Amino acid sequence: MENPTNRAPIGAPTIDDEASQCGPIIYGYSRAQAIADGVLVDVSTMAREAGFTVPVAMTSAAWADFVEWSDQDSSRQTHQDEAGRLWDVLWMSHLAARRAQGGTVAVQFYRVPRGGKGRMPRKTTLHMNIGPGDAAEAVITLMLPGED
Repeated sequence: MENPTNRAPIGAPTIDDEASQCGPIIYGYSRAQAIADGVLVDVSTMAREAGFTVPVAMTSAAWADFVEWSDQDSSRQTHQDEAGRLWDVLWMSHLAARRAQGGTVAVQFYRVPRGGKGRMPRKTTLHMNIGPGDAAEAVITLMLPGED
């Protein structure tokens, strides 16, 4: 039997029930806090241009490895810029998201590694997690393999 507010069925476990079984939440760290702290980089504006309809962020480690590029890098290696590198990441991620069923998806593509003198693109993997945000809305987080 459902309650009149059309939420969870009467008698179904609630978050409060789970908290009482596991104890109180000691500390929570929201996605908004992670973006404000620089732990996540919000790339939603360009992600919308690439076809995403939900907010997209990258971990700072994924940004540093896959997107970050300076004039010195262009002089030493090959000419690229951050906007182009970010577009490549987002476009390939968007194509992978269209085939995804949720959860974490491995996105493979080629990119010139930053640092050193290498100019040839190398095949690499980025993980895309499709899951709930701070208010249980759909969000996407791009991260290095092994990050969570």
